[in-house]
Amino acid sequence: MKIFIDTGEINEIRELASWGILDGVTTNPSLAAKSGKPFRQLLDEILAIVDGPISAEVTALKADEMVKEGETYAKIHKNIVIKVPLIIEGLKALKILTEKGYKTNCTLCFSPSQALLAAKAGATYISPFVGRLDDISTDGMQLIRDIRQIYDNYGIKTQILTASARSPMHFVEAAKIGSDVITAPYSVLKQLVQHPLTDLGLAKFLSDWEKAKK
Repeated sequence: MKIFIDTGEINEIRELASWGILDGVTTNPSLAAKSGKPFRQLLDEILAIVDGPISAEVTALKADEMVKEGETYAKIHKNIVIKVPLIIEGLKALKILTEKGYKTNCTLCFSPSQALLAAKAGATYISPFVGRLDDISTDGMQLIRDIRQIYDNYGIKTQILTASARSPMHFVEAAKIGSDVITAPYSVLKQLVQHPLTDLGLAKFLSDWEKAKK
C-alpha cells in the first residue's frame, strides 16, 4: 500500500520523506490556505521534495473550467495529479482530462455507486473519505471494502486512495482490505511508528548496556 501525506505543511512533508516511506502528497484548498503560501509556490516546494504523485485540487465548479484549471496544474510537472470533486461536472471533467492523458484524483467520495461512476469516467484515483463517514456514525472502512469488491469484480484499474484517515486503525484496516493508497495527516502517520513495548524494550536495552560497560 502506498503512503501519501495529506498536508500543506512543507516541514511535515520533508520530515516524512526523510523516513523513506513517503510515496506522494495530497492537498486541498483548505490545506493550501492553511499553509499561508501561494498555491503555485506550495506545489513547487512539494515537488522539490517528493518524486511521486502530488494531488492538486481544482476550485472551479463547471467542467470546462475544471479542465482549464487542472491543465494549468498538470503542466507544472508530470507528477501533478488533477483532483476534482465527485459531482456531475466533475465526472464530465474526468472524462475530458482522461482522454487528454492526464492523471486524476476524484475526491469527496462517500458511496460505492459514486466510486463506480468515477472509475467509469476514467479516474486514476478515487478518494473515499472514511473519517467523515465515521463522524456521522457510519462505518467508513465498509466503504473501502465495498469499493474494493466492486472494482475487483470488473477488473477496474482505478486506484483506491483511502482518505480522511483519522487513526492507525484506519491505516491497518485499509491495508488489510487492499486499498492501493492511503493518505493521512502527519500526526496519524507518526502514531504508526509508536508502540509502548518498543519504548520499554529500547529503554531496557540501553539500561543493560550501561550496566555492561561498568
